[in-house]
Amino acid sequence: MFVGLIKFLFWFFFISYLLKILARIFAPLLMKRFTNKMQERFQQQYQNSQNPPQEEGKVTLEKTNTSTKTKSDDVGDYVDFEEVEE
Repeated sequence: MFVGLIKFLFWFFFISYLLKILARIFAPLLMKRFTNKMQERFQQQYQNSQNPPQEEGKVTLEKTNTSTKTKSDDVGDYVDFEEVEE
């Protein structure tokens, strides 16, 4: 029973130490790959959002939607209120 405990502890610490070494090697590589992928995605989104370059002398008009809502005075009456003390 004591030998089994020693064997378990040996393998436990050996595997944990091995994982620690592997994490120090592979974690920076995985983080660098992840950041490069995210940087490429952001660059693609930025390039897609830019308007394509136009020819010199070509004029384009972009119409913006104006608000069709107008303030109407006949919506209702303003009711002033007073606080009632109880």
